[in-house]
Amino acid sequence: MAHFAKISEENEVLQVLTIEDIYLLNDNEIETESVGQQYLETHNNWPAHLWIKTSFNTHHNQHRSEDNSKAFRGNYASIGYTWDLENQIFWHPKPYTSWVKNIAIAQWESPIGQPLVLTPEQKADENNKYHYDWNETDQTWTLLTTAI
Repeated sequence: MAHFAKISEENEVLQVLTIEDIYLLNDNEIETESVGQQYLETHNNWPAHLWIKTSFNTHHNQHRSEDNSKAFRGNYASIGYTWDLENQIFWHPKPYTSWVKNIAIAQWESPIGQPLVLTPEQKADENNKYHYDWNETDQTWTLLTTAI
C-alpha cells in the first residue's frame, strides 16, 4: 500500500489517502511517485503535483523497522501538517512561535534545545511526577511537579 498526502497550494495537508501499489507502476513495472500522482489526479479531481507520497512508517526521520535508509520525508503526513518542499519533510504544526526546525530529526525544537534530563531522584519519586514545560514568554524550560 502507498500513502499520499493531498496538499493545498499553501502546502497544508488536507487529506491522506491509501492506494494499492499497482497504481504506482510505470511501463517498466517500477513503482513511481509520478504515476501514483497521475492516478490520484484522474480519480480525485485534484492536481497531480499536489499529491505527495508519504511513509506510514517514518516518524522524526526514523523508520519503524530501524532501517533508517527507508526513512522517507521526515514524518508520516497527517491533516494539518505542512509540506516543506525544500527539505522534503512533512512537519506537524509548530508548537510555539519561537521554535525552529531541526532538519536532521524532522522535528521542531526550542531555540535553546532540549530540557534538562530528570535526575534519578526525580524519576524515582513515588509521590510526585516531574516534567518540563516550555515557557514561551521567558524562552525557558520550567520544571513542573504534580503530586501523584
